[in-house]
Amino acid sequence: MGKKVLVLGTGAQGTTVVKRLDREPNVDKVICADYDEAAAKELAAAITKAEGCFVDAGKKENIIPLIEGCDLVVNALPLEFGINVIEAALEAKCNYQDFAAPEGFAETWEKCMDILLTEYDKKFKEIDKLAIMGTGSAPGTMCVLARDTMKDIDECDTIYMNVYEGVEAKRFQPYWWSPQVALNDMDDLPVAYINDEIVNTKPFAFPIVRNYDYVGYPVRFVEHAHDEPFYMGRNSKTLFKGAHNIFFKYGGVGVEFAEPLARAGLLKRTPVEIDGQMVNTHNVILNALPKPPRFDHEIKEILDEGLVTDNGAFVVEAIGKKDGKDVRVESHLFAPGFAESYEKFGVSGEQYLTGQGGFLFTKLFVNDKMSQTGFISSDMLTEEENDQYLEWAKELEITVERRFVYDDPYFKEQDPVKEFKPWWDGPTVTKVEL
Repeated sequence: MGKKVLVLGTGAQGTTVVKRLDREPNVDKVICADYDEAAAKELAAAITKAEGCFVDAGKKENIIPLIEGCDLVVNALPLEFGINVIEAALEAKCNYQDFAAPEGFAETWEKCMDILLTEYDKKFKEIDKLAIMGTGSAPGTMCVLARDTMKDIDECDTIYMNVYEGVEAKRFQPYWWSPQVALNDMDDLPVAYINDEIVNTKPFAFPIVRNYDYVGYPVRFVEHAHDEPFYMGRNSKTLFKGAHNIFFKYGGVGVEFAEPLARAGLLKRTPVEIDGQMVNTHNVILNALPKPPRFDHEIKEILDEGLVTDNGAFVVEAIGKKDGKDVRVESHLFAPGFAESYEKFGVSGEQYLTGQGGFLFTKLFVNDKMSQTGFISSDMLTEEENDQYLEWAKELEITVERRFVYDDPYFKEQDPVKEFKPWWDGPTVTKVEL
């Protein structure tokens, strides 16, 4: 009998997974559910195996009836709903996949992650099911790429994960995924793994510059709130060749838009008094941001208006030793850009890479390739699962190019945590307490 999958959320990520699942021979039915019932039904109407429906994920009780009888629930909802979906999956004894990392289990994000990877690991083991989080492109594909890079290095000192978003439309469109998630990430404290400790840094700190040949110009990458350093820091000794330093760096249109706002203090989520009124400037900016395009006509409209640039970079750099020599091993991921994604697949570039990245984890589930139980992060696939993921990625025109650089003086001289003149209060690096 074929699989039944529940996909919660019909944004860029959930939409792509639903479309791809429709083509999976092992899948009989896909339920796509969203608070926006019209969007869920519009999506389902174009899918042979799909059924669209309304869900209020604010309560676990509303989710359980949809999960019952499903083999997998894919959570593509905002972070605050994660706790409800996870509890519903446990009660329904269902496998769980999360594009992000859910909140609500503790007062800090880092403590939430620790609880999920320890206490909830035991809970999912008890029901003989697997839960996995961080399964988009970054985190997700990025973690798979980092694991694969470890095959070509003997000892690893530092890992950089660099993402450049170089797609800019002529219209105002700084973010191609959830504006709420994007803007929150710009204000949240980033996590890094420095000198064998999980720490918080500051948004936009520790800038580095890269000039990748296929981009064609120097790009500035900065600290950014992302999951990978936390996941990989926990597993540095077992899965990442003893890496002592692990960073996620981000650059591009979204960073250039947000950094001046952050410097002006406008991204803070605490209301401030302006002309005698309390104003949440973060929400004011969020309210002004356009939603990302999801449907064919929305993407086509942007392309008809024109793009300013349509490029990017998605790179893992592992610095250490190979065969006794100093080396930098680079893994460059290539995927269709914005225009090509629409021409070939009818989706945006963000939908393509993040959606396909997430879908490949779903594909592992529905084809019975996942061999573990418990609660894991996306860097914790077995080597066989990791290899299968990348093999399937090739079929979707997502490919990897490995480059080796020996005796590079630039990296010998570069201090991975070299400070520059800060514009914030307090220390740049603080230890994370779990």
